[in-house]
Amino acid sequence: MATTGERSMIEGSPVYPAGTRVNERGHLVVGGCDVVDLVAEFGTPIYIYAEDDMRARGRSYLDAFRSRSENFEVLYASKAAPVSAIYRLFAELGLSVDVASGGELHMALRAGFDPARIYLHGNNKTEPELRYAIEAGVGHVIVDSFAEIARLDQMLDRPQDVLIRVTPGILPSTHSYVQTGGLDSKFGFGLEDGLAARAVAEVLGSRNLRLVGLHAHIGSQIFELEPYAAAIEALAALADGGWECRTLNVGGGLGIAYTSADAPPSIEDYVDVKVRGVERVFDPVPRILIEPGRSLVGNAGVTAYEIGTVKQIPGVRTYLSVDGGMSDNLRPMLYGARYEAVVANRAAAAPETLATVAGMHCESGDILITDVLLADPGPGDVLVTPATGAYGHAMASNYNGVPRPPVVFCREGAARLVVRRETWEDLVARDVG
Repeated sequence: MATTGERSMIEGSPVYPAGTRVNERGHLVVGGCDVVDLVAEFGTPIYIYAEDDMRARGRSYLDAFRSRSENFEVLYASKAAPVSAIYRLFAELGLSVDVASGGELHMALRAGFDPARIYLHGNNKTEPELRYAIEAGVGHVIVDSFAEIARLDQMLDRPQDVLIRVTPGILPSTHSYVQTGGLDSKFGFGLEDGLAARAVAEVLGSRNLRLVGLHAHIGSQIFELEPYAAAIEALAALADGGWECRTLNVGGGLGIAYTSADAPPSIEDYVDVKVRGVERVFDPVPRILIEPGRSLVGNAGVTAYEIGTVKQIPGVRTYLSVDGGMSDNLRPMLYGARYEAVVANRAAAAPETLATVAGMHCESGDILITDVLLADPGPGDVLVTPATGAYGHAMASNYNGVPRPPVVFCREGAARLVVRRETWEDLVARDVG
């Protein structure tokens, strides 16, 4: 039966949303809602977010800046979880937003973001996307190529504030797929090869583009803080070229805890390193922007599945197959990401069964977690993987014709559906032949 030790492993874990606990029934509780009851109401798979957890993280970023600087802006990097209700939550909190496509721009505008507080990113913005941004009055466009500089300038009939994306040649310790600040990158203009300086000259010589600052994002899921300071220092030389850098976007990338062994830096330490780094090498000090995404929503969300089959291969391993997989969480297959799991209807029981959690898709690589200890899992049990609030819904697909899961917000014991589950009919709704 439940022990204090097993309860505390969940209730004190940074992997789960703040306030997650185990109730008297031995069930996992997120945002005050019993996950087993949520599954009974909404089905599986299901993305569950603790609404107050996201608010608290957003406020933590704002408070960390307010104690260190008066001239700052916190942008929600919405690619982490492009959900209308999440856009709306952060807009109401006073954050700005980073969008990386016309679709994300549309969702941000629809959710109520002031266009002046929207920053448009992307290494290959299409003409319709740029046109949409211009017509909407987007505050800033982050230009990423010489072709884009020319195209955007030609499309405009008024001044447009832009930032130049720079690859400063800094490679943090993270997966190579999410390193974005090295010289060999599809993003931005390099410092070492002189392309960034050339981009500055071209923007300054344009008719309608108004250069207000620089942008550098060195990667994601980063635990080391030193690379941020190095990237800021690298940008200072480019800004010292006869023009005033009034805005400096020093990116996002703060890592989160995916397992209990992970120990990412605090939001306060992360903000402190960036503010001190800018103040040390820039005079005058520009407006400082950061763009967290994963660290705002990642640990606020969990995914719940139903275990369908248990397959024991003697002397090899035990497979648990769930009713989801790579269509709702691609990160284990894309990055080799590691997750924890718990049987939500026996959340306080001792985990003594070693198993591998497999998805339902027709791919041998559709494995969510290899070798995880669980409490006597069996068919019909509810399995929860924490820390799926970022890039689960965002990267979800209909592979094998599987409808995408719903998104549910939980707060103080009340649950509300914010994205409905897709149906089989949705899979053919766009077919025309």
